[in-house]
Amino acid sequence: MSASLVEYDQWKGCIEYAALTDIGMQRTTNQDAHSIVLASDEAAWARRGHLFVVADGMGAHAAGELASRMAADGIPTHYLKMRDGMEPWEALRASIQQANAEVHARGQANLDFYNMGTTASVLLLMPTGALIGHVGDSRVYRLRGNQFEQLTFDHSLVWELQAAGHPTAGAPDSAIPKNIITRSLGPNPTVQVDVEGPYGLQEGDVFLLCSDGLTGQVADEEIGTILCSLPLATAAQVLCDLANLRGGPDNITVILVRVLRSPPAELASTPLARTTTGERPRSIPAWFWISLASDALLAVALAVLGMTVVAAVLGSAALLALLGAAVYWLVSLPETRHLQGRLGKGPYRRVRCQASRSLVEKFDTIVRQLEEAAVENGWPVDLKAFEKLVGEAAEAAQGGNYDHALHCYARATRHMIEGLQMGGHDEDSPP
Repeated sequence: MSASLVEYDQWKGCIEYAALTDIGMQRTTNQDAHSIVLASDEAAWARRGHLFVVADGMGAHAAGELASRMAADGIPTHYLKMRDGMEPWEALRASIQQANAEVHARGQANLDFYNMGTTASVLLLMPTGALIGHVGDSRVYRLRGNQFEQLTFDHSLVWELQAAGHPTAGAPDSAIPKNIITRSLGPNPTVQVDVEGPYGLQEGDVFLLCSDGLTGQVADEEIGTILCSLPLATAAQVLCDLANLRGGPDNITVILVRVLRSPPAELASTPLARTTTGERPRSIPAWFWISLASDALLAVALAVLGMTVVAAVLGSAALLALLGAAVYWLVSLPETRHLQGRLGKGPYRRVRCQASRSLVEKFDTIVRQLEEAAVENGWPVDLKAFEKLVGEAAEAAQGGNYDHALHCYARATRHMIEGLQMGGHDEDSPP
């Protein structure tokens, strides 16, 4: 499920996005799925927001593909239905829980899909900020300036152990596998959903949603620097290429979203309200109003006839009944409270990113190894065009223009990757 070109056109100047999914180098199927649902107009943006979803499926046969597709399609559908009756973070959580129930039911109904599951990471962009719903180890990041932040907590054994006070759990020599996840949609009838935010939006903010096929191969510092230095669509492609060049052991999915204009102040400052609906106020029955009116008329008549004491008692009783009815109606109204602070505990990791000589040198090593492989294996690539790009990159690096050097190396890498895809690849992959 993706936004149409017409939907995207009306938001040019406000946001831009790029989405890319890749099967990787070692898988025969792509079990990742993603969806993008943009608001239909500004009123819908203020009310419902733009929705971005990445899901990474798990299961034999076609189970993983089915689970991730059900999540990527189901979450936006349920969110849009639920939003009118719930606050956004509540609708976001409920929509993921509903998707979990559906994936679980489908898995229980068919042995081929038994115990299938999927991660789900959802980004909701509204004028009041970014909200995130999350289950599993697919991630959501934000780049602001040169600061790159992970906004989601990995529901993995390594992260859970670290949170419990075992800092060596994620060490390189640790015996604990890094790919064991502790929470996903599908295996169980219910699931705990993390909701984070809202994070305020500023012009230039870049959000990244991705599966672990990217983060397992490319470090946060590298990802953030690439996002700092390259246009959005180029950055998405380079990230996938880099993961593939390092072995590509898993499917890779990337969604990048850039905020081009800060939300209007009057919308951005509107507080999110938390409403406790409970029961709707009960209507006061007609017989009560008829009795009250009769008592009031009788009190007036008695006063006219000179029976003022009885009239006063009857009038006082009618007034007290009216006040009691008003209090009854008011206390049964739903309670509305403004959301204070932020949901969740993110950001969970933060690194500073800037194009540097060390990253440029990594790319130089990669492209040189690719050139050797192209010559050795006879890939159908234009080596003259490749050498021109590499030369331009080296010249830029020598002059300290590392952003431009990265851009040239990225183009050279894409040039070689296309040749590799056309001509096959060797068992050895560049680091």
